[in-house]
Amino acid sequence: MESTWHIYILRCADGTLYTGVTTDLARRVSEHNESLKGAKYTRVRRPVLLVYSEVFESRSTACVREAVIKKLSRDEKSRLIGD
Repeated sequence: MESTWHIYILRCADGTLYTGVTTDLARRVSEHNESLKGAKYTRVRRPVLLVYSEVFESRSTACVREAVIKKLSRDEKSRLIGD
């Protein structure tokens, strides 16, 4: 059984953007905001807000897209999320 994969962008409290990949978007955003399971980067920049996501059928496709997004400039990411 295949999972649905998501890439996502969070806006941190300090205005920075964080990009990640997960199979459970709601759970992962909650982890970033409320638990030690969130990324070290976001733990000190709470609260975070989900500002963008895309859905993929495979982990490999999602990870390729995540890598592309992580290479974008701040301005390019802002245009992607509609800022």
